[in-house]
Amino acid sequence: MTVFRLFLLALLIALAIYTLIVGGSHGWNLIPPFFAEIQAMTWQGQFNFDFMGFLLLSALWCAWRNDFSPLGLGLAVLGATGGILFLSIYLLILSFRTSGDIKIMLLGTRRAQS
Repeated sequence: MTVFRLFLLALLIALAIYTLIVGGSHGWNLIPPFFAEIQAMTWQGQFNFDFMGFLLLSALWCAWRNDFSPLGLGLAVLGATGGILFLSIYLLILSFRTSGDIKIMLLGTRRAQS
């Protein structure tokens, strides 16, 4: 679990720094260029569309893990928009709250006990 936590922390730090640099250079409105590439049917658009699928899968997992509760739906919105900046923090928190029990981490307490 320590290696996993270090991996999440490294991703979080590296992407946070990268995001600050890109946002500072190119502005913070990433939505128009993201969807423009998809609409243009370019390889970058293909990557963006694929990545959007991962974001939606992350959102669905967050909602499902929390039984589609209001908290789960809120986390789903963060998962769909926050990418690894959100997911790395969420998984780090879960790793400590569940004492590193990967089954509880991924399934939630209720499902892990059944």
